Amino acid sequence: MTQDELHITGVATIVVPVADQEAALAFYGGVLGLRVANDFTYESGERWLEVSPAEGSANLCLVLARPERPAGIETGVVLMSADVLADHVALRARGVDVDAAPLPEGEVRWWAGAPLAGMPAQFLFRDGDGNSLLMVAAP
Repeated sequence: MTQDELHITGVATIVVPVADQEAALAFYGGVLGLRVANDFTYESGERWLEVSPAEGSANLCLVLARPERPAGIETGVVLMSADVLADHVALRARGVDVDAAPLPEGEVRWWAGAPLAGMPAQFLFRDGDGNSLLMVAAP
């Protein structure tokens, strides 16, 4: 590696604004089954709360919403599922705000600035703050 090359090894954290960190933890941990990866409070009183899938990957940092970063956004967060259709049914049964059906294959829909066309199988759902996430079939 030359002196000019960078040493990036992965994506660590994606910030998701939430109105209430405990309520968000109940959703992301209790409903989605993500584990707490980091949870501490800075001397300033700000809490850093990260959750992650059991197998690891990038963490989601559930930060308190602020006027310049409100909750209720299209997050751009894509979660992978080994069985996207079963997860669609399970989330609906748990009372999660889930699209009525997976996205139709070939029909383009824009979300978080990206075109979605239902390939592979995928659906959108929202947390308690209205932040939308995309669940996609794992390769």
